[in-house]
Amino acid sequence: MPFEKIPSEKLSQAVVRQIESLILNGVLRPGERLPAERDLSERLGVSRPSLREAVAELQDRGLLAARAGAGIYVADVLGSAFSPALVGLFRSHDQAVFDYVAFRRDMEGLAAERAARDGSETDLKVIDAIFRKMEAAHAKRDPSDEAALDADFHMAIIEASHNVIMLHMMRSMYDLLKEGVFYNRQAMFRQRTTRDQLLDQHRAINTAIQARDAAAARAAVEAHLNYVLSSLTDARQSERHEAVARQRLEHEAER
Repeated sequence: MPFEKIPSEKLSQAVVRQIESLILNGVLRPGERLPAERDLSERLGVSRPSLREAVAELQDRGLLAARAGAGIYVADVLGSAFSPALVGLFRSHDQAVFDYVAFRRDMEGLAAERAARDGSETDLKVIDAIFRKMEAAHAKRDPSDEAALDADFHMAIIEASHNVIMLHMMRSMYDLLKEGVFYNRQAMFRQRTTRDQLLDQHRAINTAIQARDAAAARAAVEAHLNYVLSSLTDARQSERHEAVARQRLEHEAER
């Protein structure tokens, strides 16, 4: 973790500000455990009493939480942007699914553009490393790893955009996606042809970002999510046709 030595005159408030910054910028994530007190105080270059004072303040403010016998963790600062009732509506209405993908297309296209233009060398290495893992996972029959890495790849691009509002908003929305609120991501990866196309699309995104071609990065993300939107539309139409066909068969059987 990128903790830095703190000059002695800053003490507990400097610790508070550094941990705040790490949470705000998404480096410390909800549910992540902080190092043990002795280790963390050494990394920060402050006394353990000063560290305890800072941790206590952050706990009072709801940013850190203690777990009995387990240590100090980053609190669930994300929560949900939507009420349970609204999430239920998302599950049952196609409009929410299509609007969600369209929203992602707009936000992630912008994030990819910013990542290609402004991302650090470390940011780009992280994105590339995740894509290489996607390529390795693609060779396996079980698509679950590739589906999980897909989410990691997109979140790495959002993190590389260095917009903290976008980061926390999209991380919250990705939690809903992982829970299957909008659509079954793994189902898309089970189809070999679709998997091949998705990998090619992710390759195009990664290539553009690594080349720092901001316009191409945005276009590649938008093309990818347009493909996802088209695939979901086709799947919904197919499901409706099958439902109508079943109803006809049931009606004819009753006659």
